[in-house]
Amino acid sequence: MPGRHGQGPRDNADTATKGEERNYTVRAVERVCSILNLLQESVEGVSLIDVAQETELPKSSAFRYLWTLEAHRYVERDAGTGLYRLGLGFVGMQSRHLEVLRERARPWLEKIRDEFGETVNLAILDGDHIVYLDVVESKHRVRFASARGFREPLYATAMGHAIASRLPEERIRELLPLSATGYEIAPDSYLTGIGDIQRLGYAISDDGDGRCVAAPLTGTRLPVALGISAPAARFSRADADKAAIRLLEVTKEITVNPIPEQRSSPQS
Repeated sequence: MPGRHGQGPRDNADTATKGEERNYTVRAVERVCSILNLLQESVEGVSLIDVAQETELPKSSAFRYLWTLEAHRYVERDAGTGLYRLGLGFVGMQSRHLEVLRERARPWLEKIRDEFGETVNLAILDGDHIVYLDVVESKHRVRFASARGFREPLYATAMGHAIASRLPEERIRELLPLSATGYEIAPDSYLTGIGDIQRLGYAISDDGDGRCVAAPLTGTRLPVALGISAPAARFSRADADKAAIRLLEVTKEITVNPIPEQRSSPQS
């Protein structure tokens, strides 16, 4: 007699299929996995033709898959090159990856803090804001520092500008704030500034008594930036330009050489 939890029917099902090889795969899901695997393996991005060949789909069908993934932010398309890469929809799923990145970057943040004597920050894009993943504060009594986990609008900081410099134009427009009458920030003007940052490789912002310089972290697909913030009276524009050169070196090193040869003792 079958038990109250249905062991009988389940046993019958097992008997009926005994010796048979089950195949629970869904072709559409397999194709999505193939697309995501292909994108994950590419640094520069992949073309529609590449995706069609990988999935053995007609270009029109491959485009529909990509369009759907893009609509859900799991894929993004570079308007300039037409290439596809993984989108920001995966960022929230990568908490362990972010922790690993923070651990790898921490010694470098400490090293830069000791070199320049100012606060060093690591931040990532989350929605239309940046979130500080880690902060190594200056040892000066007067200093500029945000708390880990603090959020700021993408458009309002050098850290945000640096991150935006690696995003597709359409994505940047989506992230700019809207009011009842339209954009609060003029998109064309903002994009012109982002173009300048792309050419330089870094961003500098002056905010009242503070100054910040930031550069996007290369060697990772995550929208992350590294920055130095300090009182403007102690950290001149010339100091910021000099620090930017160092940041450009370090943002390339973090994902390749996670621990500097000489660094200060890790802080808790």
